[in-house]
Amino acid sequence: MATIYDVARLAGVAPSTVSRVFNGGSVAAEREALVRAAAEELKFVPDRIARRLNRKRSDLVALIIPDIQNPFFTSLARGVEDVAQDAGLSLVLCNADDDERKQDRYIEAAKAERMTGAIISPASGSKLDLSHLVGGGTAVVAIDRRPTGHPIDLVGIDDERGAETATAHLLEQGYRRIACLAGPRNALTARRRLRGYRRALRTAGIEPDRRLVQHTNYREDGGLAAMADLLRSNDPPDAVLATNSLLGVGAMEALLDADIRPPDIGLVSFSGASWSRLIRPPLTTVWQPAAELGQAAAKLLIRRQQEPTAAEQSIILETTLFPNQSSARPAP
Repeated sequence: MATIYDVARLAGVAPSTVSRVFNGGSVAAEREALVRAAAEELKFVPDRIARRLNRKRSDLVALIIPDIQNPFFTSLARGVEDVAQDAGLSLVLCNADDDERKQDRYIEAAKAERMTGAIISPASGSKLDLSHLVGGGTAVVAIDRRPTGHPIDLVGIDDERGAETATAHLLEQGYRRIACLAGPRNALTARRRLRGYRRALRTAGIEPDRRLVQHTNYREDGGLAAMADLLRSNDPPDAVLATNSLLGVGAMEALLDADIRPPDIGLVSFSGASWSRLIRPPLTTVWQPAAELGQAAAKLLIRRQQEPTAAEQSIILETTLFPNQSSARPAP
């Protein structure tokens, strides 16, 4: 059996570097790639994995999410935990910070600890190779997008329909120059919501204006900066769709900083957070059933445990628009 020294020799690095790679330490990406390639070639099994090969699979479930500060994922985690606890499973919450390398380390840890399952919301643009998890018998459920090549169950939100409904609502209120805070370009949810926004505009006979679309991170600072940019333009929007709750908070902050109070500029935001009702003026929201999504994911995972060869299943939940004062355009 190959040792850590064999891997180090083949990779051309120190044994301590190999140790850091397989124990979650900080290693330059280039060196980590060399180590993992050498380990795969030598069929190297780290000690902590080897010690568990003969052990029974644990009752732990990894929930790997891209941003623990996003209220959507907080609610989702609660839904997963409610079902998991009832089934005698314990949840391990893993915050990947929308970082593919960090995400992959958590996936590797789930395998190393012989966790019974993993529920994964992929980092933006990540390739998400789950072959070693699925091949090792771990039950896996994906959130939002399913990796190719494996029969992995999926839960998600109808993002496109939600954005289309929100944009149509703003159009019905009389707004015409509607901007979109669209999230990262490489995020599938951002692309879906952008499609829904554009479809609603075209249905109303309005050609989407690229200058009204702001791609940014899914955090409050991104919403603040993007909204401020739009307000500084020569032809600012008369309304805006924020595609997650933190972008909505940032957009509201930028409007208030500019002494603009919705609905003078209309604002609709995707949200999975109960506190969005406390914003003044009350915020029009596209409600995402995050807790229910988490419950559905946990139930699919338990089903996959019980029926490993069952056909893959997808559950897509609908959003609900809750109109409020932030999009109620004053009469001329």
